[in-house]
Amino acid sequence: MIIVTFQQLQQMKTHAQLTYPEECCGLLLGKVTSQGSILMEVRETENSWTDEIGEELFTQTGSKQDRFYIAPEVLFKVQKEVRDLNCSIIGVYHSHPDHLAIPSKMDQEIAWPEYSYIIIALNSEKVTDINCWKLDQDHQFQSEIIILTEISEQ
Repeated sequence: MIIVTFQQLQQMKTHAQLTYPEECCGLLLGKVTSQGSILMEVRETENSWTDEIGEELFTQTGSKQDRFYIAPEVLFKVQKEVRDLNCSIIGVYHSHPDHLAIPSKMDQEIAWPEYSYIIIALNSEKVTDINCWKLDQDHQFQSEIIILTEISEQ
């Protein structure tokens, strides 16, 4: 399970709505405990997907309307920043414009087992669904429960 505040969830929804019809993306910063993951901060990132990245790294075609990519230099920068904050990157969020909030084949190919993946579905700029997913030991996505709370447990 992942514990998320209403404000954090709203931040992700707003980001998804502002970038529609393209996919938004960002990092989930927090702590992983024996009870589950605790989200401390939502860090919006740029969707850096290009045709060149798709062809070079993934042999995939597509556009920002159905693909996202967080640049490695952004990941490294954030990892360095959070080291001093007693937290870590615990996941990624992104949107699925005009699609369901379920992982795509591409999502599964690029996923890391230790991360939670929040997917926000939109239809005509309106958020229709939000789900969280995590890979199991067989590299298959399983639903992860989102617990909404009023205040951050920092």
